[in-house]
Amino acid sequence: MRLHVAEHPLITHKLTVLRDESTPSPVFRQLTEELVTLLAYEATRNVRVEPHEIQTPVTTTVGVKISEPRPLVVPILRAGLGMLEGMVKLIPTAEVGFLGMVRNEETLEPSTYAERLPDDLSDRQCFVLDPMLATGGSLGAAIEFLFERGAQDVTAICLLGAPEGVAAIEKQVAGRDVTLVLGAMDERLNEKGYIVPGLGDAGDRLYGTV
Repeated sequence: MRLHVAEHPLITHKLTVLRDESTPSPVFRQLTEELVTLLAYEATRNVRVEPHEIQTPVTTTVGVKISEPRPLVVPILRAGLGMLEGMVKLIPTAEVGFLGMVRNEETLEPSTYAERLPDDLSDRQCFVLDPMLATGGSLGAAIEFLFERGAQDVTAICLLGAPEGVAAIEKQVAGRDVTLVLGAMDERLNEKGYIVPGLGDAGDRLYGTV
């Protein structure tokens, strides 16, 4: 597994505002979108492209275009939905699927309650969106779900991660082609499985539910 933790002052600045408990939902949503676009530059570094000839006002030249089959962006509902717009702004030709997963707050184990994905993901590059990598249960289950459908490689983008969650993902995806991109690596998980210092429940803060 390849791990990339962003080290950029703009990302750190925006994360600081996200962490602030007084930041209202509209601002939280806007900053999440902006952060995902910034993180997506790193996450798409190895997106597959093919040569493409064009005519400029001066001459012909060969550039590149995104290869077929197109990348698949998969937000994990519900919080991952708040990251979708920032991702598709960068890759507007990508296809979008959805995966609904929920964490049992007592056992901390994930379960899938909905999915809208192609039956066959053979030869597809997939980008999974999940704001918080805490225990790694939901993200790990989502990654495994995509590989079982035939995905070629999977890149996960998270705003924040905890060392425990990163270690769990690394152990689970051993031998798989997986990249993990984080906005920041936080200190630890608390006894309830929440990231410290973190930013609280991303889904609640995105959509105003408390």
